[in-house]
Amino acid sequence: MPELPEVETTVRGLARFLDGERIAHVQVNRPDLRRPFPPDLVQTLTGARVTSMGRRAKYGLIHTDRERTMVFHLGMSGRWRIEPEQPEKHDHLVLETESGHVLALNDARRFGSVDLVATADLDTWAPFAGLGPEPLGPGLTPQHLRRAFRDRTAPIKQLLLDQAIVAGLGNIYVCEALFRSGIRPDKAAGRVSLPSLGRLVPAIQDVLAESIAAGGSTIRDYAQPSGELGYFAASWQVYGREGQACACGAPILRFVQGGRSTFWCRKCQK
Repeated sequence: MPELPEVETTVRGLARFLDGERIAHVQVNRPDLRRPFPPDLVQTLTGARVTSMGRRAKYGLIHTDRERTMVFHLGMSGRWRIEPEQPEKHDHLVLETESGHVLALNDARRFGSVDLVATADLDTWAPFAGLGPEPLGPGLTPQHLRRAFRDRTAPIKQLLLDQAIVAGLGNIYVCEALFRSGIRPDKAAGRVSLPSLGRLVPAIQDVLAESIAAGGSTIRDYAQPSGELGYFAASWQVYGREGQACACGAPILRFVQGGRSTFWCRKCQK
């Protein structure tokens, strides 16, 4: 599933073709993805000007001058195609701008979603209302994590994936950040010291920033809107490397937490 860096990369790629543009034509090629397209999607977006682009957690935001925001989620396999040479079977939503740019939302598995939300109500919209701070924003601090983890016996990795604690973190980048900060993923969150959390916060921010700069991590169907593949996977230090040697020489281990694979180094992470 595309995680925060992949969504951020997608939003930045779309902004080059959408920001400030007027949408001249909207084509919906099926009634639904994970849930139905908004019934007034075509009417609302046709003729609207895109005023800005953004991201919240793993959602992309297309703000318009009609005080409505199109919120998209890429699900498991969603991706935007820019200036496609020809239509593809799974191009379920197509936008064409007044200046002639064509952007197609392609989602083979249809686990993604598209919603229209009043821009002024975004913070209280149900999927956003309970989200924690953005990991790349000022709200993520060691003190915030210490308050969220206080007296919690659940493993720290599981709690970092809780969107109510930190918005947008996913499995790949939590594994990598815990490795960089030297924290074992199964350690009870309430027992992680403030100095350790002080290492963890910049590790989270660094690994996300590096992945965004690299265009994200290409797994399964993900590609940037330009069609290029994200190459941060080449920088993974533990994720997906079970049995390979860590930089310290010890083997990288894998176990399952909450139905997800966790990768770590027993020697480097305490």
